[in-house]
Amino acid sequence: MSNTNNPRRTAAETQAIVARSLKRRYWAERRFRLYGLAAVCAGMAFLFYLFFVIFSNGLGAFRQTQLRLAIHFDPAVIAPDGNRDIDALRAADYQALIRAALKSRFPAVEGRAASRELSRLVSGSAAFDLQQRVIGDPGVIGTVEDLWVLASDAVDLLKKGHIDRGIPEDERPLSDAQLSWVEQLEADGALALKFNTTFLTGGDSREPEKAGIRGAVVGSFLTLMLTLLLSFPLGVATAIYLEEFAVRNRWTDIIEVNINNLAAVPSIVFGLLGLAVFIGFFGLPRSAPLVGALVLTLLTLPTIIIASRAALKAVPPSIREAALGMGASRIQMVAHHVLPLAMPGMLTGTIIGMARALGESAPLLMIGMVAFIVDIPTGFTDAATALPVQIFLWSDSPERGFMEKTSGAIIVLLAFLVVMNTAAVILRKRFERRW
Repeated sequence: MSNTNNPRRTAAETQAIVARSLKRRYWAERRFRLYGLAAVCAGMAFLFYLFFVIFSNGLGAFRQTQLRLAIHFDPAVIAPDGNRDIDALRAADYQALIRAALKSRFPAVEGRAASRELSRLVSGSAAFDLQQRVIGDPGVIGTVEDLWVLASDAVDLLKKGHIDRGIPEDERPLSDAQLSWVEQLEADGALALKFNTTFLTGGDSREPEKAGIRGAVVGSFLTLMLTLLLSFPLGVATAIYLEEFAVRNRWTDIIEVNINNLAAVPSIVFGLLGLAVFIGFFGLPRSAPLVGALVLTLLTLPTIIIASRAALKAVPPSIREAALGMGASRIQMVAHHVLPLAMPGMLTGTIIGMARALGESAPLLMIGMVAFIVDIPTGFTDAATALPVQIFLWSDSPERGFMEKTSGAIIVLLAFLVVMNTAAVILRKRFERRW
């Protein structure tokens, strides 16, 4: 007979066995807690590292190198025949004004090749900025103004420390002559890093120093607003019908199973559906917020329906019974009593669904929102792109300057997600009722 079944075991031996067993169990519990704490710490470490990489690479996108030039708005260049209508002002050679300003700052530069090298210190979009300045105020023609203009991408990278000045000339994008001109501008206080308003107010561009996210932000806003207007009423109405009015039978069971399955379908499948149905069959315009909203509505509807049904189930049955007992109809019971109590959960599920839709890029790629769009969209049928797609486009660009723009756009996207999730918490607290 084993010791565990020995009737002659003393009380001291039994207590010793129990103590050892308790010690093993307590140690197993402490070990499990340590494993959990280590997992949490590892997850937080990876999260902080991710944020560190994103912010260290992206904060530079909010600053841009500019250089100060004395621009002479020469009438002989802008309006040689005295014609100052918009078409004539738009057709003027504003790049000549920049070349003249650079020549006046560096009078020792001679020769066509050296002049071209000098002109490459300034962004090609600076001429467009001067054009807008003259069109907005033709009275500047004939005057001289000290203006800060965008520097080229290479000068910007040099100023931010991404280019080593000590490497050989053939291994860096700036020549020795250009490097000396930059150093002279720095010594004169004519080269500085300033807040990059273009990044927040401009559209996409082939030049990294001119690229902005306004077009993508507006496109995302239009798409999400229309998605909310379509998905929230449909999702809530579907949840109310299935939870409060539908008869439990085989068909409702099939509908519920399909709704749960649709919530797990890869997002690119919805993009293929939108491409085939909305664009191929109905002929809606490609790369439009309208089509993007329809696709994202299909994507978010299962999430909203599931969250809304869970919120309806959380309402105590006594609320329904009391309303019906007081003579209310089923519609009155749902509209006046159940729905207000379930609304916080519905809003939370809807905002979470919208946050998921904001970060989706695969379905939008399938419907053509990956196109290079410079203009800011003004309507639901205008060509547009979205912020996740813009991030995808910039991440695929070979220029070093677009790396900063990619991380900067990710920061903006994270800010949107934080705002939306904070709004979900606030709305839940605002409309929450206790019973």
